[in-house]
Amino acid sequence: MPKWGLSMQEGKVMEWLAEEGATLTRGDPVMDIETEKIANTFEALDAGVLRRKVAQPDDVLPIGALLGVIAPAEVDDAAIDAFIAEFQANYVPPAEDEAEGGGGWQTIDAAGYRLRYSKMGDGARHIVLVHGFGGDADRWAFTQEPLAANASVWAFDLPGHGQSSKQVTDGSVAALAEVVVAFMDAVGIDQAELVGHSLGGAIALQTAIAHPDRVSGLALIAPAGLGSAINGDYLAGFIACDNRKEMKGLLQQLVADPELVGRQLVADMLAFKRIDGVPEALATIAAGFTADGRQSVDLRGGLAGLGMPVKVIWGDQDRIIPASQAADLPGNVSTHVLPGYGHLVQLEAVAEVNAILGA
Repeated sequence: MPKWGLSMQEGKVMEWLAEEGATLTRGDPVMDIETEKIANTFEALDAGVLRRKVAQPDDVLPIGALLGVIAPAEVDDAAIDAFIAEFQANYVPPAEDEAEGGGGWQTIDAAGYRLRYSKMGDGARHIVLVHGFGGDADRWAFTQEPLAANASVWAFDLPGHGQSSKQVTDGSVAALAEVVVAFMDAVGIDQAELVGHSLGGAIALQTAIAHPDRVSGLALIAPAGLGSAINGDYLAGFIACDNRKEMKGLLQQLVADPELVGRQLVADMLAFKRIDGVPEALATIAAGFTADGRQSVDLRGGLAGLGMPVKVIWGDQDRIIPASQAADLPGNVSTHVLPGYGHLVQLEAVAEVNAILGA
């Protein structure tokens, strides 16, 4: 059972997508797994033949539990059986503190805020992940660890979000870009690739425009700042929402497949909304990049002058910021519009997005 994000403790096997005897290559879909927050497809980690399905649909298993066995065709059945027996006899589920990340979350002071963050990997390449409006660092649950295979990858909660400070003094994109730079200073990063989603995309782009020497590459996922259209009803509804049914409907607008939104994600969002200062912080931040139901920050003109590599990734079913804003971008921008996915494309098209990001 994979561990997707620091908070994941267990997963439910929904459906096998490959049959025993199937020849798999790295990245092929193997099974659908549902976590407390969102569902995802588990992909083959190595090439080989699916020799055994160990876990069955509806099994709820802790992280690290054996799901199945992929091995070369020449390995005999007795060796497969012996491996399964030995694994099951010796497997010990992680203790609760280990499952919750074992201290993976840290806090640091930057730009006058207390920011929660996590770091994975130790590569010389530095990547900073910037989430969007109403989200937190958990939005990168399927992104941070794969990228950390060959990089040092940092994800943090923006002011007003997650477990960072809730008193937001300036919610403008320009001010939040300075928070990114201050965070980099605080953790000792001289230069990094920035990956930003939604509002985080606008923040990352503004950071690159204002501080090009600090940004070595830019990946903007369904970013704000490239056009005026935005789902203003979603933003207003999210700020005001205080009940489960409405919250579930709002969160389902973020994905093409509404079944991906789990009960725990809805509960977590409601709990976050009820923290003192959160509605006010969200309203301040929303006013910093929207007005009268439209985007009020236009950063499109800054793209052409950037000297670092720039990628734009969008799901064509995005119901928050239309993917049409990816059209006619400057020639220095590599554009990827992925069919069949919504606003949280990094959670829906995990393999495709991670490949574009260089995982």
